Amino acid sequence: MGILGWIVLGLIAGAIAKAIMPGRDPGGIIITMLLGIVGAILGGFIGRAIFGSDIGSFFDLSTWLLAILGSLIVLGIYHVVTKRGHRAHG
Repeated sequence: MGILGWIVLGLIAGAIAKAIMPGRDPGGIIITMLLGIVGAILGGFIGRAIFGSDIGSFFDLSTWLLAILGSLIVLGIYHVVTKRGHRAHG
């Protein structure tokens, strides 16, 4: 899968992760898109490390599940970091 595929996958996975993750996000749509792309890449690394499988094609279900899982992890970390920083300033 090329870089454009990763970007599209990350954008969609980030939107799905944002819909699944409860709570209000401090970032806007651009932050969500970037976190989704990073999450999709993280999901690929997780799949390779844990399951020993490489990322499949764009339409492979395991590719999507790993991308969404990675996006949820990145979004969760983002929530923790931004809430901690927000409390320090408030």
